[in-house]
Amino acid sequence: MRKKFTIVCFSLLLFFVVSLTACSESELQSAEANEEKLVRIGYQKNGQLVILKGLGMLEERLGPLGYKVEWKEFQSGPALMEAINAGSIDIGRTGNTPVIFAQAAGSPFVTLAAGKPKYYGSGILVSKNSSIQSVEDLKGKRVSFAKGSSSHYLIVKALEKAGLMYSDITPSFLQPGDARVAFEQGKVDAMVVWDPYTASTELHSDGVLLTNGEGLTTDRDFFIATEKFITAHQDIPEIVIEEVEKSSDWANENHEELIAMLAPILNLDEESLKVAVERRVYGVDDITEEIINEQQDIADMFYDLDIIPEKVDVRKVMEE
Repeated sequence: MRKKFTIVCFSLLLFFVVSLTACSESELQSAEANEEKLVRIGYQKNGQLVILKGLGMLEERLGPLGYKVEWKEFQSGPALMEAINAGSIDIGRTGNTPVIFAQAAGSPFVTLAAGKPKYYGSGILVSKNSSIQSVEDLKGKRVSFAKGSSSHYLIVKALEKAGLMYSDITPSFLQPGDARVAFEQGKVDAMVVWDPYTASTELHSDGVLLTNGEGLTTDRDFFIATEKFITAHQDIPEIVIEEVEKSSDWANENHEELIAMLAPILNLDEESLKVAVERRVYGVDDITEEIINEQQDIADMFYDLDIIPEKVDVRKVMEE
């Protein structure tokens, strides 16, 4: 009897263990399934993804496939790339320099596509009453720009074209908001920045474009994703880029509606946004050899200036 009782008890115990294990596995699989159906997208207010978010087109496309979209806002490209590295977002968009710094830091990401050039809205601004009339006149002057940004690259290329060296100016490393204040107060002689800050400074702070980025830089954006997300969801990044293209087409064809949508998001006047919107084209380009070479030039320049610790091969994170 004892033996039979022991066998029965053991059988019941085994049943409960198996049941609990099955429940745990089921719960784990359910959690993993839920996680797999979420796309976390990092965006900045001045990028193309904010247009996609505002229109709600991605949710409409991914909803029938069982995916939810979670949007996370970032103030700058470097912060967004840190989130990519930490795995707290899956897909994002940033400028041409943060991706280089992220690669130099060993961040595991892949470049999905490039944004259209937008060099007309990026440039070097001086006061309308300034004695500076050309890039050559910047020699010995204090120039503000965000360190390691697309503006950093732009000023170096502009100086090169003018026959000057980077050491011929005194850099003042400031983010756009602080740079604008310093510019208005006359604490810097020139400011290098991008739209819509360029347009707003021209219209409301007596700024004059000494030169824009034409012939110096394309000032492209880049859409990136984590290697882990691409491996697990091979079709989703492509769908995101397709929807970016569609929302970009809408933006190019509906300037008035776009400006009205962006004004409260950017907390910027519609007049400045009108200037910024009308001198750029929204859209997506495939990664080409020309784009790879331009990115490599930026990476090499930052290495030569001792801004990144080692040379990087940008081709490793870019798809042709």
